[in-house]
Amino acid sequence: MNTPVPKQTGQSAADAGLVQEPQALRIIPWIVAIAFFMQMLDTSVLNTALPSIARSLGESPLNLHWAVIAYVLAVAVLMPVSGWVADRFGVRKVLFSAIIVFAVGSVLCATSRSLGFLIFARAAQGVGGAFMMPVGRLIILRSYPRRQLVQVLSFVSIPALIGPLMGPALGGFLVEYASWHWIFLINVPVGAVGCLAVLRYIPDLQGTARARFDLPGFLLFGTAMLLASFALDGAGQKQFSNPLLVGLGGGGALCFALYVLHARRYAQPLFSLALFKIRSFSVGIAGNIFARLAGGGMPYLTPLLLQVLLGYSPFKAGLVMVPMTVMAIFSKALATRLLNRFSYRRVLFVNTVLLGCLIASYSFLASGTPLWITLILFSVFGAVNSLQFTAMNTLTLIGLPDEMAASGNSLLSVVMQLALGLGVAAAAGGLALFRPAGLAVSTGGLAEAFRLTYFCMGGLSLAAAFIFLLTPPNLNAA
Repeated sequence: MNTPVPKQTGQSAADAGLVQEPQALRIIPWIVAIAFFMQMLDTSVLNTALPSIARSLGESPLNLHWAVIAYVLAVAVLMPVSGWVADRFGVRKVLFSAIIVFAVGSVLCATSRSLGFLIFARAAQGVGGAFMMPVGRLIILRSYPRRQLVQVLSFVSIPALIGPLMGPALGGFLVEYASWHWIFLINVPVGAVGCLAVLRYIPDLQGTARARFDLPGFLLFGTAMLLASFALDGAGQKQFSNPLLVGLGGGGALCFALYVLHARRYAQPLFSLALFKIRSFSVGIAGNIFARLAGGGMPYLTPLLLQVLLGYSPFKAGLVMVPMTVMAIFSKALATRLLNRFSYRRVLFVNTVLLGCLIASYSFLASGTPLWITLILFSVFGAVNSLQFTAMNTLTLIGLPDEMAASGNSLLSVVMQLALGLGVAAAAGGLALFRPAGLAVSTGGLAEAFRLTYFCMGGLSLAAAFIFLLTPPNLNAA
């Protein structure tokens, strides 16, 4: 695909200082696309391999959820600092370092011999991933005129669609015909190509404004996220005593309350509280949290259902999940039309109810379910889930003034990652909570645990539907 190259004449003052070398302008989108592809592929390829990794490490597949959570938590915690670091040290150094850290983390994952080490390695990957996507977007913003941003950003977003499409099937194929280690090792040659391209073509762009970073706010907000995640997982897994759970939950709430007090007094807080005075933003963030708690657990829960309960091979499980991603891609084209015609309130309420019902319907899948029914369910879920995320995200950002757009988008990105991690924790906690004591993972008695977990996740989505009723009634995408 040809990437756009801006004309070198007639640039506005706002475009001054942009990259002028035509070859670099052609290559930069491909470099950013490589970084996006590495991150999105790795996110989706792991879930299909979890049962095989568990067998290799001598663990229950139900215990590997922290291999997923560790990554998304690292991304969520560190993402707010990515812009400041890029301004301080330059985008080339930061993107190069991020790809290196991600690749090294991938090698560590592949050499893991215990669950604890795998969790550590996944967190290391998350450190790199936290910088790759935000800094990649920043490079595009600083390299191209504003009139070409939509075209270039659309190009570099293609890997974000292809990665999840390839991930489940590729993960299943590698696990079944090679070994699970290769789902991580494939990042190494891709990362090497990306690093060389960064050094050759990415200019050392730096921000002109060096605002003071809100370190106290960052520490309070990040600690609140971590403690909340530990508390939710500990409650579901029944691994912590009640006093410890109360301490974790109370500590998270206290850190969040202290952040609110800090943000009211600090001139340039990590996330401004003024964002929440905008009704569409507040509703969008709250709805995102509950809806993504439900939907975020599905990529973790469904491969386990297919392999552990229904007996699918890893490759077959990955192939069965492909229609889900295909329909997710196609449904994005319908989002704007539906939102223009029926408004955000109507679309999100109806779609969120439908999403909850579809999640709950997974509980009826059994070993005797015809494959065509499973494929239809996965396809419809993929379309509805994609429409849900598109509508929620645009609702959250549509009412923000220009001066709040960057901060609001950053907070939304953090909430998306955090809710994904909490969704995995909730799904794993549900399986642990409803699984009869002493039941072996390989036995058919797990069916009830999966059934009740899917029902509960669907209920979370239904709760989010009522949040979206608070959306301004006449707001649409036009």
